Amino acid sequence: MHRLLFCLISLISTQTMAQKTDTLFLQQLMESKPELFAKILNNHNKNDVQIMYTQVNRDKNNKPSFKTFSYNYNAKRYFYPASTVKLAGVIFALERVNELKNKGLTANLTMITDSSFKGQTKVLKDESAANGKPSIAHYVKKVLLTSDNDAFNRLFEFVGRAEINSKLKKYGLTESRILNRLAIGDGDESAKHTNAINFYNGDQLIYQQAAQYDNKEYPLELTNLIVGKGYMDSKDQLVNEPYSFANKNVFTIADQLSLMKRLMMPEAYPVKERFNLSIEDYKLIYTYMSKLPTESDYPKYDPQEFWPTYAKMLFYGREKEAFLDPNIRIFNKYGDSYGFIIDNSYFVDFKNKVEYFLTAVVQSNEDGIYNDNKYEYETVCYPFMKNLGRAIYEFELNRKKKQLPDLSKFKMDYTNK
Repeated sequence: MHRLLFCLISLISTQTMAQKTDTLFLQQLMESKPELFAKILNNHNKNDVQIMYTQVNRDKNNKPSFKTFSYNYNAKRYFYPASTVKLAGVIFALERVNELKNKGLTANLTMITDSSFKGQTKVLKDESAANGKPSIAHYVKKVLLTSDNDAFNRLFEFVGRAEINSKLKKYGLTESRILNRLAIGDGDESAKHTNAINFYNGDQLIYQQAAQYDNKEYPLELTNLIVGKGYMDSKDQLVNEPYSFANKNVFTIADQLSLMKRLMMPEAYPVKERFNLSIEDYKLIYTYMSKLPTESDYPKYDPQEFWPTYAKMLFYGREKEAFLDPNIRIFNKYGDSYGFIIDNSYFVDFKNKVEYFLTAVVQSNEDGIYNDNKYEYETVCYPFMKNLGRAIYEFELNRKKKQLPDLSKFKMDYTNK
């Protein structure tokens, strides 16, 4: 009995140690490259830097396991997650479609959005789609290609605020909340109301969804909510008071990473803990997460406005003239707002059998004024993201693995425009 108890304690201790996140590696890696990271390391709190990096190790059956490293992670210290919340919206919208399949719903049906509360807007057509009609699938494409705000807002309205936050909890993303639409000043009562929606196959009405109301609150204990020395209000007038991020969306980098791992490698999770997505859903998400705006005809983008690396912060630093390695694909969802740059990524190099997860946030706002569109993205944030992505990539190129991964499932067909 004592021997059995000792074995159990030893096993639990070993598992606990194995699951513990390493907090030294990333710091040491950056310290070894002072020419790239010294300024950030000396100002990590000022720049609100947080990083999580996960190594993927495969067994002989190609099943993945994970080892995670972090730098300066603090779930309580607030940063504005911006568009990174949209990946959750994409997943939960496709899950909802699958949950309503018995009603005849599919992601390609025409989706007509009505308005029934102050500030809401209707959508009757989508000229960026090949057929000129809005749909869940086309909104997903626009969210993942260029982080379209309106597309996310329509998915938010379809899923509903209560269900979005219920799903976050269901999948263990308990440090986060998604409360409102983006880029329209949504908040308070307007955020709690979502539009009525009808789905059509041609002229045939397939499914009606009534307007929804979410009366719940989603409190979280957070620091760093009151920031800066001023902000620009809705009339573009300077208010000489600190800016408040209270009652805004929260999406910690740990929760972002967790969502991405479950999405890209569902086989690492028990069946009951996987997303309710079909093979076609995974293919849709994988394709448009990694597809470049210039590879798309529907939607069609102006390459001067949406260049190839527009959505790729880590590794490419959003550089317009960056050389694109044809062997590399980055499956990611980025965010940029209020001086924050965030990127949540799964990185693949098919030629060198490299794969890893990397999630990071950095901010620069030297004048301390928020909402003035004067941030040091070009000089501080983008270079940091580029250097971080490349430092991890270089490390992974030389990391020894017992089993090389089979990455064939991530080779997408980008010829389907």
